[in-house]
Amino acid sequence: MPSGFDRLLGWGRWLALPIALLLFLQWPLRDLVRAFSREANDLAQWLFAVYVAIALTVATSARAHLAADALARRFTPSLRRGLAVAGALVLLVWGGFLLLTLWPIVAQSVRGREAFPDTGNPLYFMVKVAAALLAGLVVVQAVRTLLRRAS
Repeated sequence: MPSGFDRLLGWGRWLALPIALLLFLQWPLRDLVRAFSREANDLAQWLFAVYVAIALTVATSARAHLAADALARRFTPSLRRGLAVAGALVLLVWGGFLLLTLWPIVAQSVRGREAFPDTGNPLYFMVKVAAALLAGLVVVQAVRTLLRRAS
């Protein structure tokens, strides 16, 4: 049974549709309408940043990320569990470090409502928010892994 966290992350899959639509619309907007293609691209960029933050967490949670499975199959179950705990601890420290170092940058970007540098379009700060989201989701997933292994 999926947890509330997993169900919340499941909503991230729906970001793929507007991303694909916006990227597709760039060409007709540029060639036919002669306007708004950059806005479509910029909006797709920040949606993609959020999508990637969620997708990496979902892949890790589902254990569908890249792994050296050909080698790991030979490991004992206890060694696999130990490696999972060690990996979760490393990700917990890394994610925490990222959150601490990203926080001032993200806060300044959000306060200033930073725009895309090339176009001046709004919402560039959302790309930085997505980086912090990824770090936060890494921490949450690491804690979930550690709690699962402890029980």
